[in-house]
Amino acid sequence: MAPQQNNPAYVLGVGLTKFIKPRGQRGYPEMGYEAGVKAMLDAKINYDDVETGVACYCYGDTTSGQRIFYQFGMSTIPIYNTNNACATGSTGLHLARTLIKNGAVDCALVIGFEQMSPGSIKSVWHDRPSPMGLSMRMMDETRGVDKTPPNAQYFANAGKEYMEKYGAEARDFAEIARISHEHSQRNPYAQFQQKYTLEEIEKAPMIHFPLTKLQCSPTSDGAGAAVIVSERFLAERPHLRSQAILMAGQTLLTDSPNLYSKSSMDLVGYDMTRRAAKIAMDEAKVKPSDVRVCELHDCFSANELILLEGLGFSEPGKAHEMVRRGDITYGGKGPIINPSGGLISKGHPLGATGLAQCAELTWQLRGWANNRLVEDTDVALQHNLGLGGAVVVTVYKRADGRKNSKVSDAQIKSASQFDYNPAVEARYVTKADGEKVRSRKNRNEYAMGDTLEKIEARL
Repeated sequence: MAPQQNNPAYVLGVGLTKFIKPRGQRGYPEMGYEAGVKAMLDAKINYDDVETGVACYCYGDTTSGQRIFYQFGMSTIPIYNTNNACATGSTGLHLARTLIKNGAVDCALVIGFEQMSPGSIKSVWHDRPSPMGLSMRMMDETRGVDKTPPNAQYFANAGKEYMEKYGAEARDFAEIARISHEHSQRNPYAQFQQKYTLEEIEKAPMIHFPLTKLQCSPTSDGAGAAVIVSERFLAERPHLRSQAILMAGQTLLTDSPNLYSKSSMDLVGYDMTRRAAKIAMDEAKVKPSDVRVCELHDCFSANELILLEGLGFSEPGKAHEMVRRGDITYGGKGPIINPSGGLISKGHPLGATGLAQCAELTWQLRGWANNRLVEDTDVALQHNLGLGGAVVVTVYKRADGRKNSKVSDAQIKSASQFDYNPAVEARYVTKADGEKVRSRKNRNEYAMGDTLEKIEARL
């Protein structure tokens, strides 16, 4: 392996749009612009400080990233367009951290976005082999293939395997969904913010046993962004250190030969996750028991249960017991899983998901998520998974080494460039917000298209 430098990388600013049903209400240039403006406002930087842009999306033409970034300024910087299935957003974070870690740049802006079609996820390519073709064949050979949505089948089968091996029950998966929906009530960016009883979740339409509709993440439109900076960049701005979040450990991995071992669990990334979690936590010098809060890729409730074990939060075969004890929600032994509501409730605009997880954990560690805070936290973990496959696990710590505590809305308003707390209130950006962060040297009004008009109309 090539020698690597080890320059620390920090999340200095984050921004989100509200996640919404995919009905063509907002175009990706507008959503990406909003998220990017918010992230730069949060980081207290101008686009002229950004040395590299990373765009993260699955559905869109090749240079969709430029269409968004040009709105901030046409500064000729490199802009990468990334697509790595549902792990796309965190792949962008990994790319930014890698560039900073190796001394290539000091400031990168990552924007994840998706403008999706209603209904279950479908391929748009029908004239070439599918990257999931061999996995589909393996599923057919081991569990059979039904007419239900393929992704639901993959994860439902993994849940069945866990049930067969360890005695988990369908109700355990429903309980995970109940907790996710309950958490989502306090996240203003969540697509769904309604709680349900366990019985309501169990009686929802069956998608593929044991998963009912309320245990499945919806397709969504939305965007998220993060400003990632180096130690050198932060050292020049010491007044920002208290809000900076250290990316203490991170890895991006793909599948081993276990993918085709005929295990339904390994077919959906259990093996990948287990390996990635160990590498990221070893780099961060932490253990699973040190993690107080986790944003876990719960595209389906079955995946969350399986990966509680994969991430090392439970002993082998005991994840369902952890769920039954209430350990994964407030008042339990922890870690608290998906205080944002997770993909099941928050929504899953593929390219934006990893950035939304990053934003939630940043707000948690700062103490800004004061309506859902996991207090006394100094270690947070993010898990983002894509079939086909890729997994990114990131461990975050506060840059000042302290544990979090609740910060009031008034304190946030006083210390930030927002006149509200963005962790607990979802607002649109204004033209004035954009003026603060758009390039002073290389802006081009033509590149804005009709974004400002759309924003003004929403206000």
